Amino acid sequence: MEQRPGLSRRAKALLLHGDRAGRYEGRNGAEGGYRMTMALAVACSQPGREWTPAQFHEALVLRPTAGGSWARAVRRLQGEAYLETKLGEMLAKARRFVGESEAITCRADALVQLAEIRAAVESRPWEWAGTAGGTDLKNVLARLSRAQRSGGPEHEASVRPLAEEAGCSRSGLEDSNDRLVKRGWLVQLPRTGASGRWLIRIPPEPAPVECARPGQEAAAGARGAGTVPTAHGEVARFDSRVVAEVMREDAFHLWAHGASGARILACLDPVEGVDVAGLVRVLGLHRTTVGRRLAALVEDGLAVVADGLVYLPREFASAAGARPGAERLAEVARARGTSGLGERRRVRHAREREMYRRWVVERELRAEQNRRPDRPPLVLVPEGVVDPATGELVDERWRGWDTSDPCRPVWRGDEGQAA
Repeated sequence: MEQRPGLSRRAKALLLHGDRAGRYEGRNGAEGGYRMTMALAVACSQPGREWTPAQFHEALVLRPTAGGSWARAVRRLQGEAYLETKLGEMLAKARRFVGESEAITCRADALVQLAEIRAAVESRPWEWAGTAGGTDLKNVLARLSRAQRSGGPEHEASVRPLAEEAGCSRSGLEDSNDRLVKRGWLVQLPRTGASGRWLIRIPPEPAPVECARPGQEAAAGARGAGTVPTAHGEVARFDSRVVAEVMREDAFHLWAHGASGARILACLDPVEGVDVAGLVRVLGLHRTTVGRRLAALVEDGLAVVADGLVYLPREFASAAGARPGAERLAEVARARGTSGLGERRRVRHAREREMYRRWVVERELRAEQNRRPDRPPLVLVPEGVVDPATGELVDERWRGWDTSDPCRPVWRGDEGQAA
């Protein structure tokens, strides 16, 4: 096939081989074909890479491409004129969609957008009522890691695998999804396959909080700002990447150090110390929560207190990042009695997935058994009306009728009588 300018490698594979990955599956083949054709229209409408309607029609209809199977089926059913109008409308709709969307021309632009979302996660205050705030933060960070791998804010995520990455329960993650959608962090997109499609974004600025909780400073709206000055004038900040690395470990299970301990660990540095009041301001946690979690971290050797300042132990500083390794965290989990909880959750989720697959198969079998047999078509023209050998009309009462289809005779009137 002639290579056309502006067709990306991914779009070319979709045009030549069809939807092999199942990204555009619908409730039936017609809906899936429409979605795939619409995706091709968007790919052919990028700025500076637009295809003409004639090129789009030729690639889908006049060439034996797998991506044009839906268009060729529409031509057989509706005719050439209808298909030309339909493809033109789809291409115009794609042009409007591309024109109204923000321009992301390459992977670097998408990564810059993800970096802006991460900065908003680290700088905005989070509500920490009970365990909801910790679950919401871990949910967002797990999705950011997936979006980083997929190359943009749009990503696919199933509930159970995402719960394993975030280190929380399935029901807790489902409740967190509802809260994040309501607050504007997440947008649920139409499903195209087995996994749900989501868009992570920066929500509007929250309204300022006028009152402070017990133990917090008066300016409650400014707490959790993400950075505070250290004793040496440097700026201590909350590094969300550290939380994303350790939140799935058993040492930071709810029954051990929890999400609060992971956030405190993400603020520590081997060189620049920060005091407890600074941790309270940068994290927005209650001072008693910070004190309790910090004492547990010091007891397990994950933090060091010297001269009133808190440091990360120097042995945790490495080229991979300033955080404890997996072996050390496994020792902490055994000491705290939470070792193996993550593996138990993964085994339980695998069992639930297998039970669900078995239920789907059994449901299809039951539906097949209970399905009524197809009724034979109702024949309106009885036998003996037309001679099967010669096709001559035998019964004069059917004079004027077109009986070529015995199930659907058509009255032709005088024309049929003349014939």
